[in-house]
Amino acid sequence: MARRQLTRLPSSGTREFQAFEMVPPTLSEIEPYLRAANEIESQRPRVAYLCRFSAFEKAHRLDPTCKGRGVRQFKTALLERLERDNPLTLEKRQRSSDAREIASFYQQYYQNYVKAMDDAENVDRAELARAYQTAGVLFEVLCAINQTEKSELAPEVMEAGQRVVERKAEYVAFNILPLDPSSAKQPIMQLPEVVAAMAGVTNVSGLPILWEVPPGQKLKQFDSLDWLRFVFAFQKDNVRNQREHLVLLLANAHISLKNPRPEPLEELDNRAVDKVLEGLIKNYRSWCRYIKCKSNVSMDPGLTPIQQQQRKVLFTALFLLVWGEAANLRFMPECLCYIFHHMAAELLAVLRGKGPDAKARLPAYGREAEGFLRHVITPVYDVVSKESQAAVAGAAHSSWRNYDDLNEFFWSKSCFELGWPWNASSPFFSGPAPNLHAGSFKGAVNCCPLPGSERMGKEGFVEHRTCLHLFRDFDRMWAFFICCLQAMIIMAWSPPWYSTFTSIDKFRQVTSVFITLAGIYFLKSLTDVFLSFGLYRTQPWTTSLRLLLKTLWFAGWFVVLAISYSMAVQDATGIVSTVQGWIGVTGSPNVYFAVCVLYLVPYVLALGLWLMPCIHRFLENSNWIIFRVILWWSQPAEYVGRGMQESQITILNYTLFWVVLIAAKLVFSFKFQIEPLVAPTEQIMGTTNVVYSWHKLVPTDLNIFAVITLWAPIILVYFMDTQIWYAVMSTLLGGITGAFQRLGEIRNLKMLRQRFRSLPGAFNANLVPAQRLQRSAFSLARTYREPDKNTKEAARFAQLWNEVIVSFREEDLISNREMDLMMVPYSSGDLSIVQWPPFLLASKVPRAVEMAVKGAKGRDGDVWHRISADSYMRFAVEEAFATLQHILTTLLIGENEKFVVNGLLKEVKRNIDNGTLFSVLRMKALPAFIKSVVELVQLLADIAEADGVKTAGRPATPGAAAAGGSAGGGGTVSPDGKGKGKEEAGSSKGNGGGKVGGSQEEKDRKSALIRGLQDLFEVFTCDLISQTMREAMSAHGGPLSEARTVQLFAAAGGAKNQGAGKVGVLYPPPRTPAWCEQVKRFLLLLTCKEAAMDVPTNPEARRRICFFTNSLFMDMPHAPRVRFMPSFSVLTPYYSEDVMYGARQLNEENEDGVSIIFYLQKIYPEEWSNFLERMGCESEEEVVARENGDRELRAWASNRGQTLWRTVRGMMYYKRAMELQAFLDISTDQEFSAGYRALKQAARAGDSSSRATWKQIEAVTDLKFTYVVACQLYGQQKQAGDQRAADIFELMKTHDALRVAYIDEVEVEDKGRVFKEYFSVLVKVSRGVEQEIYRVRLPGQAKLGEGKPENQNAAIIFTRGEALQAIDMNQDNYLEEAFKMRNLLQEFQGGEGVLSRCTGARPPTILGVREHIFTGSVSSLGWFMSCQESSFVTIGQRILAWPLKVRFHYGHPDVFDRLFHITRGGVSKASRGINLSEDIYAGINSTLRRGAVTHHEYIQVGKGRDVGLNQISLFEAKVANGNGEQALSRDIYRIGSRFDFMRSLSAYFTTVGFYVSSVIVVLTVYAFLYGRVYLSLSGVGKSLMNNANISGSDSLQSALSSQALVQLGLLMALPMLMEMGLERGFRTATVDFILMQLQLASVFFTFSLGTKAHYFVRTIMHGGAKYRPTGRGFVVRHEKFAENYRLFARSHFTVALEFLLMLIVIAIYGQDNSSSNGLSYFLVTFSMWFLCISWLFAPFVFNPSAFEWQKVVEDWEDWHRWIGAYGGIGVKGDRSWESWWEEEQEHLVHTGWVGRLVEVLLALRFLIYQYGIVYTLQVNNGSTSLLIYGISWLVVLGLLIVFKVVSMSSKRFGADLQLLFRIIKAGTFCCLVIALALIIGLTSFTWGDLFACILAAIPTGWFMLQVVQAIQPIIPSSMWDSVKGLARLYEYLFGLILFIPIAVLAWFPFVSEFQTRLLFNQAFSRGLQISRILAGKKKA
Repeated sequence: MARRQLTRLPSSGTREFQAFEMVPPTLSEIEPYLRAANEIESQRPRVAYLCRFSAFEKAHRLDPTCKGRGVRQFKTALLERLERDNPLTLEKRQRSSDAREIASFYQQYYQNYVKAMDDAENVDRAELARAYQTAGVLFEVLCAINQTEKSELAPEVMEAGQRVVERKAEYVAFNILPLDPSSAKQPIMQLPEVVAAMAGVTNVSGLPILWEVPPGQKLKQFDSLDWLRFVFAFQKDNVRNQREHLVLLLANAHISLKNPRPEPLEELDNRAVDKVLEGLIKNYRSWCRYIKCKSNVSMDPGLTPIQQQQRKVLFTALFLLVWGEAANLRFMPECLCYIFHHMAAELLAVLRGKGPDAKARLPAYGREAEGFLRHVITPVYDVVSKESQAAVAGAAHSSWRNYDDLNEFFWSKSCFELGWPWNASSPFFSGPAPNLHAGSFKGAVNCCPLPGSERMGKEGFVEHRTCLHLFRDFDRMWAFFICCLQAMIIMAWSPPWYSTFTSIDKFRQVTSVFITLAGIYFLKSLTDVFLSFGLYRTQPWTTSLRLLLKTLWFAGWFVVLAISYSMAVQDATGIVSTVQGWIGVTGSPNVYFAVCVLYLVPYVLALGLWLMPCIHRFLENSNWIIFRVILWWSQPAEYVGRGMQESQITILNYTLFWVVLIAAKLVFSFKFQIEPLVAPTEQIMGTTNVVYSWHKLVPTDLNIFAVITLWAPIILVYFMDTQIWYAVMSTLLGGITGAFQRLGEIRNLKMLRQRFRSLPGAFNANLVPAQRLQRSAFSLARTYREPDKNTKEAARFAQLWNEVIVSFREEDLISNREMDLMMVPYSSGDLSIVQWPPFLLASKVPRAVEMAVKGAKGRDGDVWHRISADSYMRFAVEEAFATLQHILTTLLIGENEKFVVNGLLKEVKRNIDNGTLFSVLRMKALPAFIKSVVELVQLLADIAEADGVKTAGRPATPGAAAAGGSAGGGGTVSPDGKGKGKEEAGSSKGNGGGKVGGSQEEKDRKSALIRGLQDLFEVFTCDLISQTMREAMSAHGGPLSEARTVQLFAAAGGAKNQGAGKVGVLYPPPRTPAWCEQVKRFLLLLTCKEAAMDVPTNPEARRRICFFTNSLFMDMPHAPRVRFMPSFSVLTPYYSEDVMYGARQLNEENEDGVSIIFYLQKIYPEEWSNFLERMGCESEEEVVARENGDRELRAWASNRGQTLWRTVRGMMYYKRAMELQAFLDISTDQEFSAGYRALKQAARAGDSSSRATWKQIEAVTDLKFTYVVACQLYGQQKQAGDQRAADIFELMKTHDALRVAYIDEVEVEDKGRVFKEYFSVLVKVSRGVEQEIYRVRLPGQAKLGEGKPENQNAAIIFTRGEALQAIDMNQDNYLEEAFKMRNLLQEFQGGEGVLSRCTGARPPTILGVREHIFTGSVSSLGWFMSCQESSFVTIGQRILAWPLKVRFHYGHPDVFDRLFHITRGGVSKASRGINLSEDIYAGINSTLRRGAVTHHEYIQVGKGRDVGLNQISLFEAKVANGNGEQALSRDIYRIGSRFDFMRSLSAYFTTVGFYVSSVIVVLTVYAFLYGRVYLSLSGVGKSLMNNANISGSDSLQSALSSQALVQLGLLMALPMLMEMGLERGFRTATVDFILMQLQLASVFFTFSLGTKAHYFVRTIMHGGAKYRPTGRGFVVRHEKFAENYRLFARSHFTVALEFLLMLIVIAIYGQDNSSSNGLSYFLVTFSMWFLCISWLFAPFVFNPSAFEWQKVVEDWEDWHRWIGAYGGIGVKGDRSWESWWEEEQEHLVHTGWVGRLVEVLLALRFLIYQYGIVYTLQVNNGSTSLLIYGISWLVVLGLLIVFKVVSMSSKRFGADLQLLFRIIKAGTFCCLVIALALIIGLTSFTWGDLFACILAAIPTGWFMLQVVQAIQPIIPSSMWDSVKGLARLYEYLFGLILFIPIAVLAWFPFVSEFQTRLLFNQAFSRGLQISRILAGKKKA
C-alpha cells in the first residue's frame, strides 16, 4: 500500500499523482530530485535511481526522527522503491561507475538540451526553466557522488555546473510576468506598457545604499521593492508578489491613458503613477483629513520630475507591501492607514538622510528577518485572535471586540497613543477576560471592562441582542407610521374625514400627533442611552453629553406640547382635564399652534438641507470645526456615513416612488381597515351587559380586551402591508424600466429570425471597438444596417458568432447538425453575397422553386417580387445560384467544359438581368434540375466525408472541450479550417494532392462524380431550357456547339483535352475545410426542411442565444480594444464542496435505484444525446471504454451540477473571449481572413509567424485577466490524498491561466515545542507540474471570523487588476456573455457608463450583474426557487439600483472597483456571527464610504440554487439568521440613520424589513386566533354578537386578505410574474404561473414564510446564527420522516399544531349551529387552515417517495427507534431524540436573562386554554368561581405525580423487577379508570367534558415545558429526567399527528404516483418507473 501511495493516488481515472506531489511539507526541498528522476527515468534509469537516492538522503537529513506528518510513511515507501530499483538499474548502467554514469549523462543533457535550448530563439520559458532545474539537480547529485567516490570533476563540467546554478536561480516560478533578467525577451515583457512600468519600478538612482557590500563583490541589481524590503524587513515572497502587482497596475494605467496618449509608450507617464497612487491612498488622505493630521505622502521641494515619480512609486509600493502582508488586518482599513502613516514617515526620514544618517534612521524592526510581520502585524493580529476566541466560546457580541470595533479605534486622534511601532501596555492590546460567556441566567455580561481593568471596550457601537435595534435604526419610519395611524383614527372617529381641515377643534386633534412624535423620539433617546451601554468609557464625552441633552430635549418638548395641547382644549375630559387642573389654564389654542410651529423649525431646516444635497454633502464632508459643531446635534461624528447624499434628480426619483406608494397605502388603510372599525369599536365600548363565561379578571365595562382583539390584527397588518405595496410598486416600475431597457424584445426564435439581419450591425456597434464613439440617443426602435458584401464587419460578426455556436456544441447544448445550421461562413470567398446561417434559409430554396413553378406563366418580375417579399428567401436563391456557379467553375478544369458551362451560366445570368428567364426556361423541369443538383452536392459531401476533412469550427471527437476547455480558454476543439489541417500536408492547390485513379473505391467515386455532372448537364440542356434557347446556344460559336462533338466531363474529353492528356473534371475535389464547409452549406440550403428553422431545440440554448442577441440591442458602453480595457480578476472561494463528480459518485444508486448519471440522462436527454454524438459512441459503456472517456463522462455530469469544475470552466471563458477579441484587434488581413481558430491551430503546430501573433495575444490577455480560486484546504487535501485535491490539480492542468491559493499549515519544532506556522500560498500547473509561485507567511491562523470572507481575504493578495469579480463556486458563465465584459468594465469610467448617465451620480464602485438560475429544471421546487430567485436578481435588483439607490451586494457576480475596496476593508466583512451574511456588508460598506452600486441587465452570469425542500430551508434559515444579525449590526444602524427618510424606507423594506414583515404575518395569525379564542372562551364574543351584532368583518377580512397575500407567497409572485412576462411573454408567464399553482407553489411559499420568521426571531432574541451547508446536490433521495421532523419540528410543526388547536377551540366554542356562521368561519379562517396544513405536511408532499407504503413503514421504524433512543456524550442528534432535544435548546444556553424572561412571558399564552375551557365544563354548573381554576391545577398536579411515579418505577423496577413494574402500571391505570367512572357517575361530568379536559391539558403541559426549558439553570437536576420524559411524550404525540395522515394516504398507490409527477418532470418520472421495473425483473 505504501509503495502505491508513493507513485500514485487513486483518482477515478482522472490522473496519477507523481511521487513529488505526495511529499510531506517538511520535506518539500526534495521535490525537484523526485521530479528530475521521473523526467529522465526512461533515458537513464540508473541516473534516476541516483536522484531518488540523493532525495532519500536529504530527506533523512531534514527530518531524521520522522516527526513531521506523513514523513515516516513517505521515507519507508521511498526506501522500498530504492531497494527494488537498485539491482534493476545496475544492469542498465552504461558506464563502469555511478560517477561516470551521471557525469556522462550530465554533459550530454547540458550540451544537447539545456545549452541548445538556451541558444535558440523564441524558446518557451517554462520548458527552459524546467531544463535548468533538472540540470541543477543532476549537478548536485553528481557532486555528491564524486565526493563519496573521491573523484574530481572535469573543469568544463564544473564551469557548466556553476552556470546552471546561476541561471537556475533566475528561473523561479512566476505568476503572470517573468520578471527575471533572462526573460526580458518574452512577449509579455516586450509590451511597451510593461517596459514602461518596469522602468519606473527599477529606477533606484539616488536611493541610499543601506546595506554593506563585501569587498570584491559587485552590488547586486535591485529595484524599488527590494530597497523597501531591506528598509522595512518585508517578506521576500510578499515583495515578489507585490512587485508583479505594481508592475501590472502601472502598465494597465499607463496604456489606458487618453488625451493625450503617452509618447513614447516605453516611458512611464506620471499620470499613470498618480492614478495608481491616488487609487491606493485616497482613503488614507481622507483619514488624515478626518483626524486632522498631516499626510506623510509628500514631495520635497526641489525634486526633479523623475525623482518625484520615483518617490511616488516608492509610496505606492510601500502601501502594497503593507497591504500584502497585513493578513487579517486587511479587514481594518484605518488600522492600515495608521501603519502606513508611520511607515511613510520613516520612509521620508530615510530618503532625506544622507550616508550614515540614512542608516541610522532605519526602523528598528527592519533590522531582522520578517521584522514587519513580527513587530507590526502580529501584535494587532494577536488582539483580533484573542477577541475572536471569545466569540468561538459563545460570547455575546457586546462582550468582545470584532474587526469593526478594533478598526474604529483608529477613527479618532487618540489612536496615536498606541505609539510606534506599538505600545504593548496600551489597553488596546488587552484581550477579553477569561471564561467570558454570553449571558448566564443571572445576566452577567459586561459590555465594558470591569472597574480597574485596563482592557478597552467596544468602539462606536454595541451589538446588544435586542429587537430595540429595529426601532432605533429606523425610528423615523416608525414615528411616521404611528403618527399617520393616530391621525387616521382621529379622522375616522370624526366623520366626515375632511372636516378635520375645516374645523379648528378637529384639526387641533389631528395635530396632537406632534405630541406622539415627541414621545416617540423621547423613547428613541432612551433607547440610544440603553443601547450605548458599553461605550461610555471609550466614546468621547461630547457623544455622551449629546445623548443626555437629546433625551432632555425630547422629554421637554413632550411635556411642553402636552401642556400646551391641554391648554387649547375646551370641555376636556379624562387625562386632558386632569392636566388642565394642574396648570389652571384652558382655551388657548393659539399657544399650542405656536408651540407646534416652533417644534417644527428643526424639521424644516432638515427639509431644506434635504432639498439641497450639495450643501448637505459639503457640510458632512467638511472637517471644519464650525460645521462639525452644527452637525454634532443631528448625528455623531463618524468616519463613515458622511456625504452619501445623491443628486437632486435621484432624490426626486425615489421620493416620487415613495410618495405614490405611501399615498396609496394610507388611503387603502383608511378606507378599508381603519374607518370600518370605528363603529364596531364604539358599540363594543358602549355595551355593558356582557355575560362572562369565566371569572371576570378586569373590573371594567369598556370591554377593552374585546377592542384589543378587534384592533390587534388590523394594527399589525397596517405596519406590514407597506411591504405589499412595495411589491406592487416595484413590480410595476420594474416592468416599465425593464421594457425601456429593451428586455424581452427577442424572447424566442421567431423574434430572433426577424431581427437577425440587424445582428451583425449590433455586434459591431457594441462588441467591436469603434474609432469614434458616438452615443446613440434613445429610440423606440433600434436597428442597424445590414453588413455589406465582403466587408470586415461581416467577417468580425462571423468570428464572434461562430465561436459562440462552437461553445454551444462543446457544452453539448446543440448537435452537429444544429451547429452546421447555425454557423456563418467566415468570409464569402469568391461569392459576392452576404451569407446567413442556414437555419434562417431553411426550406427557402424549395419554396422558391415551388413558387417559380406555379408562376411559370407569369412575368419574371412578379415571381421575383413575391420571392423578395421574404428577404431570407431572396438571400437563399441568390446564394444557391452563386454557390452552384462557384462549385461548377471549381470542378471543371477542361477547356471545353469551362467554355460550355461558363457560356450557359452567362446566358442564364443575362436573361435574369433582362427579366426574360421564364421565357427561356421550362419551369416545370426546375424540380428535376434541383434534384440533380442535390444529388451532385450530396456526392461531393460524401467524398469530403470519406477524405476525413473537418469543417470549420467542429469540436474534436474526444470532446475535451466540453470537459473543461483547453488551456487556451475553455475548449479543445478541432482546427478552424481556414488553414490546412494535418491531412493536407503535402497537398497541392491544383488537384488537392490526391491520386487520380487510385483504389477501386476512388475510381467508383470519380465515375459517380462524372455521371452526376453529366446528368446535371443533360437535365439542364434537354429539359430545363426552351427549344429556342437551345437552338440559339447550339449555333456556331455557342456554348452548346462544342457539346455536340465532344463527350464532356470524361477522361477522353475532346480534342483539346486529349491533346493535353488531362481530365475535364478536378478529382479529387479540393480538400480544404473551406470547400467542405461550402459544399455542406449548399446541401443544407437545398435540402433543409422548415423544421430546421427551429434550432436550437435545447431550451437552454434557446434562452442563451435569445438573451445574448437581445442584449446587443440594449444600451451598453462602447467596447475598447482589449489592450486599452481595464484589467480585472475573478476570485472564487472554495472550501470542500464537489470539484468534479467521481465515477463512483455518479453510478452509486440511492434506495430507489436512481444514480446521478441516470438522473442527469433523463433530465437532460438532448444534451446526453449530443454528448454521445460528440464522443462518437452509442452508449455510456462505450464512452467509459474509450481513452479518457471516464474523465469526459465525469466532466459532462459535473458541468450540469453545482461543482467547482463548472464554475472554473465558465469563468475561463473570459480568457477565451478576450483572446478572440485581441485577435480581432491585432491580426493582419491574412490572419483575419484565415480565422481565429486557424491561427490558434497553426501556432500550436509550430508556425513561427502564427506563434508570434498568438504569443502576443496571450500576452495581452494575461495582462488583463487573472483567475484565482481560493481553495482553503487544498494543502490538507493533498496530504490526505483527497480526491478533491486530484480534481483541483486536473483543473489547473486543463486551464493554464488558473491559479489556486490556499492556506498551508506547517508543523515546526522549536526547542522541543511543536507549533504550526501558516502561509498563504499561490500555485499553478505548468507542463503538468504543480509549481509554487508565492508563499507569504501569516501571523497565525487565517480563519478568525466567518470562513468565506477569511478565505477570500487570504487569497485577495494574489488577484490583479483594477476590477474584481466575486464569484461563488455554484455559479457558471457563458462565452457569449464573456464577450461583453469589457463593455461592463467601462461602467467604472463614470461618464461612459449607461446608468451613471441617468443618475448623474458619482462613478460606481460595484457593478451589479444579473443572474440566471440554472437549477430550475431539476424539480418543481427547483423551478419555484429559480423563478423566485430570478425575479430577485433581475427586477428586484433593477429597482434597488434605480430609482431607490439602495442596492448593496447580494450575490457573487458583482464586479468591484478593486482598488477602492482593498483599501476600505475588502469585498466582504468577516466578524464572527454578526457578519454571517458577509456579502451584503460589502455593498453597505461601499455605500457608507461614498461609493455607488449599480445594476446592469445586458450581461448575466449563471447561478445554481438548492432544489430540495430541506436544502432550501437550510439556505433560507441561513439567510434569515444573517438578516437577524444584520438587524443588530452597526452597518444597518448607520444606513437607517444616515440616509434621508425616503431612502431609509427603501433600505428597510429591502433588507431586514422584509423579514420583519414575515414575522408580522405570523404575529397577525397569532393575534387573530388568540383574540378569537378569548372571545370564544370568555363569552364576550357571544354577548357582543347577541346584543349588538358586532363583528367588524369588513376590516378584518381586509386585514386577513393582506396577511394571506404575504402568506401565500404572492409578494414573491408579483415581481416573478412581471419578469417572466417581460422576458418570455405574458401569455407564457400566465400559463407558467397557473402550472406553478397546480404544483403547489403556494404551499411552498407558505412553508418558506415559517422558516424566515422562525429563524429571524430566534436570532434576534437568542442568537445561534451559523452557516448551514446545504450540499447543493441533486435531490434524488428520500428524506426520512425523522430527518424532516428534526429539521422542521420547532420552526413549523409545533407552531402549526398550536394554530390547529386554536382553530379547533374556536370551531367548538365560538360558533353556533347556523350555516351563515359556519361559512363566515370558513372564509375568515381559510388562510389559517391553509397555513396549518402547509406547515404540517409540505415537507412530506415535497419529499420524494414519501407516500410509498414501504418507505412509510421504514420511516416509522426509523422514527420510533430514534425517539426512543437515549443520548449521551458523543451521541449526535440524528441518532437520538434526547441529544436532538438538547441541541434544540442550545440557543437558550447563551441567551441573557432578558431572552429567558421573554420565553417565560410568551409561554403564558398557553394558560388561556386551561383557564377558559375549565369554565365551560358541565360539571361546573355555570359557576365562575376562581376556586374552579384552582381545582384544575390540583388535577394537573395529580397527573404529574402519576407520571412521575410511573417514570420512577420504570427506572427502578423496569429492568430487574419487571413484574412489580407491571403491577404498578396496572394499578395506576385501574385507579385512573375507577376515578374517572366515579366522577362521571356521581357528578354531571360528561364525555364531552373529558375531551375538553384533554384539550386544556395539552397546552398546559406545553406551558410547563416551555417555562422549565427557559429557567433550566435553576431547575434541580433530579427533575430534569421527568422533564425529558414529558417532552418525549409530547414529541411522540406530535409525531403521531403527522404520521397518521401520511400512512393513510400511502394506502392509495395513485397518491405516490401523483407526488412523483408533481415533483419531477415527465422525462425523469418515466425513467424512474422504468428503473423500478428493471430492478424488479433483476430481483425476480
